[in-house]
Amino acid sequence: MNVAADGTVRIAIVGAGPSGFYTAEALLRAGVPGLQVDLIDRLPVPHGLVRYGVAPDHPKLKQVGAVFERIATMPGLRLLGGVALGQDVTLDDLRRGYHAVVLATGAPQSRRLGIAGEDLLGSHAAGNFVGWYNGHPDQRDAGFDLSAERAVVVGHGNVALDVARILLQPVDVLRRTDIAAHALDTLADSRVREVVVVGRRGPAQTRFSPKELHEFGELPGCDALLDASDWQAHHFEPSPATDTEARAAIAQLQAFAGRAPTQGRRCVFRFHLAPVAIVGEGRVQSMRFARTAEAPEPGDVQLDCGLVFASVGRQALPVAGVPYDAARGVHVNSQGRLGDADGPLAGLYVAGWAKRGPQGTIGSNRACGIQTADALLADLPWLRSRPLVPAPALLAARERAVDHAAWRRIDAAEVARGAAVGKPREKFTDVAQMRAAAGLAVKAA
Repeated sequence: MNVAADGTVRIAIVGAGPSGFYTAEALLRAGVPGLQVDLIDRLPVPHGLVRYGVAPDHPKLKQVGAVFERIATMPGLRLLGGVALGQDVTLDDLRRGYHAVVLATGAPQSRRLGIAGEDLLGSHAAGNFVGWYNGHPDQRDAGFDLSAERAVVVGHGNVALDVARILLQPVDVLRRTDIAAHALDTLADSRVREVVVVGRRGPAQTRFSPKELHEFGELPGCDALLDASDWQAHHFEPSPATDTEARAAIAQLQAFAGRAPTQGRRCVFRFHLAPVAIVGEGRVQSMRFARTAEAPEPGDVQLDCGLVFASVGRQALPVAGVPYDAARGVHVNSQGRLGDADGPLAGLYVAGWAKRGPQGTIGSNRACGIQTADALLADLPWLRSRPLVPAPALLAARERAVDHAAWRRIDAAEVARGAAVGKPREKFTDVAQMRAAAGLAVKAA
C-alpha cells in the first residue's frame, strides 16, 4: 500500500541537533505542498550539541535554542524524541516509511590518541567530560576523580579550552549555570590547580578562538601562561593566509607569553609536543611527549600529572549500509547525497558534522543543512513516487515517541528545578526521569 497516495511527501531527519533543525527549516521553507518532516532523536530531549556540547558558563551560545523552538512549531514538522536508530528502528525501517531519510547524527565518538597508557584510570576523552558536566545521560555515571593537582589536556581547539576552563573556573561561578548537579559537587571538591594545554604545532597554528582565549586572561584567581621552553618568537608570526580571527588568537597567546604566575591556579599553554605515552601503574602518573621538528631543541618531555583529557577530534558513528570514510570520520557524500564511487544511495542524505566533520560554529550548520535540503528537493520528482510501507517497528516507535508538547513539559520541569536552587535549569540526566516529567510511560528496556 502506498501510504503517500494523498500526495504527502514524508521526510525523516535523524538527529534533533542544530543540523537537523536547520535542514528541517530549509525543507519546510521550500513551500512543497504536502511535505511532512519527522525530526527523530534517540533522546527524549532535542537541541543536541547546544544542550550537551556548549559549556555551561557560555549561556549566550545556548540562546540559539530559541531558534530551534521556533522551527519546531513550523507546520509540517513533528518531533519524535526517544527513538533510537539501530535500537527502536533500523535504517531499512525508515527507508520503507519515508520518501527520504537525512542522517544528522553528528560526530559523537571521540578520536583516540593511539598511544600506550591511554586506557589507564585518569585518562579520558574530552568529549566524555563535556557530556558529563552537561548532564548527558550517557555520561551521568562516568565519575571523574579530580584529586590530582595537575591535569593535561591534549589538543589546541575550543573544546580543549572548555575542559581547561571548567576545571579552573571558580565553583561559585558554575553554581549559577545549568551545569549538572553531579558535576558541580565533584568540581567543588576538585584539587586541580594547574591545567597544561598541549598541542603538536605552534601558537600560529592553533584552532582557538580569540574570545575563548581572552576568557583565560580574566578567569578569577587563575593565571594564563606560556611555557617558554618549547617556542620561539618567530612561532607567533602568522602566515600571509592567516585570517583575522586567527591573528587575534595569536596576539592573545602572545600576550600570555610574558606573564609571571601570581595566582593560586594556572593554565599553561605548551606547543610543539607530540604525545608518546601516558605513564602510570594502574592510573595516570605522568605523560611523555616528543618535541616536534619545529621545537627549539629535540628530546622528550615528561609532565607529571594525574589526569589526561584527549581533545583531538570527533567522528561520526558508522551506520550499516552507509559508506563511511574512516580517515575523516564522516559518511561518504556528495553535497549531502549519501553514496560512493558507485553513485548515490537512493533517498539517503546527510547533514552537519556527520557530513563534513566537526568544524565550524553552530551557525555553520545552517548553510550545511540548506545544501542538503537543496539536494533532496532537487530529487523530489522521483523520490515522491516511491511506495511507502511503514514497518511495525516504526509505527510503534511513533506511538511512544516524545513529541514537542511532551518536550516542553520536560523543559518546564527542568527550569522549575533550576529556579529552586538559583540556576537557569537543572537538567534531568536520566531518560526515565525525562519521560516521567513528560507524562509518558517509561520505555521498556
